Amino acid sequence: MTAVLLALGSAALFGAMTIAVRIGLRGDVDAGAAALATVLPALGVAFLAALVRHDPGGAWPFFLAGFLAPGGSQILFTLGVREIGASRTSVAVGAAPLAAVAIALIFLGEPLSAPLLLGALLVVGGGILLAVERDRPGHLRARGLLFAAGAALLFATRDNLVRALHGDASPETAATATLIAGSLVALAWTRRLPTRSEARALAPAGIFFGLSYVCLFEAYWRGRVTVVSPLVATESLWGVVLSAVLIRHTEGMGRRLAVGALLIVAGGALIGATR
Repeated sequence: MTAVLLALGSAALFGAMTIAVRIGLRGDVDAGAAALATVLPALGVAFLAALVRHDPGGAWPFFLAGFLAPGGSQILFTLGVREIGASRTSVAVGAAPLAAVAIALIFLGEPLSAPLLLGALLVVGGGILLAVERDRPGHLRARGLLFAAGAALLFATRDNLVRALHGDASPETAATATLIAGSLVALAWTRRLPTRSEARALAPAGIFFGLSYVCLFEAYWRGRVTVVSPLVATESLWGVVLSAVLIRHTEGMGRRLAVGALLIVAGGALIGATR
């Protein structure tokens, strides 16, 4: 049950991060600089957590995994938020459990059960509703969905690597290692440090991201990918709900988007109930 609660906490914080990124991107903010301005505060949060429980052990594989996520994934995620908004990016990224569960079943030998499979399919069904949405607002661009799908694939790969290597270091140290690599990728992408205004605008997103990451790694130290990944995908609900409350006028939200988010939540609840 601890893994379930940590996964749900990570999802809520990630949803809050998505909205904070959308708000921070108002104006002409470079996506690479925004990703770096988000990852750096997250690194600070993870580093403080690692001071409490530090176990360097085999941290270097997590450093390599960090080039995928949050390295490449956070840049694609930020581009997705800029192109199609926070709520739709959240729902699209909610399809990550399909890839994560498939990888876990094939390469990690995790057991498959009917409730887990049904829950994962419900979560992915919510993401599909977004892809076939008819009444799209004018700012919704197909490439934004591709950015979000790419981020989802990198998230799924990262999840399985973390679970496979979870015995090699403490979760806080592992999270810090991945965020160091993510910072290097974002810096290489933008080739400059964030300005003071960019850092200030994205700082809340970075804090939410760091807390979400620590919770995520703690969850993977306690639970399987087939359980944790679909539960983390409930961040789509938080993304949609917070978008409706805080930035509805910029999101163009409709019924199909809401139904997609509800499917994702139903899938996450089903998986949680099987624990």
